[in-house]
Amino acid sequence: MFKILRKTFAVCMIGFGLGMLFVLLLPLCGWLFIIGVIIIIVGLVWLSC
Repeated sequence: MFKILRKTFAVCMIGFGLGMLFVLLLPLCGWLFIIGVIIIIVGLVWLSC
């Protein structure tokens, strides 16, 4: 049960990060772009655990 919840949370983090990147690619803000990339990486790492 907890493993499924973790994977769901990780997928949500990846989706949130991607959404953040797509929204923020319109105005290119460097630090917001980096935050989106970090969220995606953390989500992928969490998913692979």
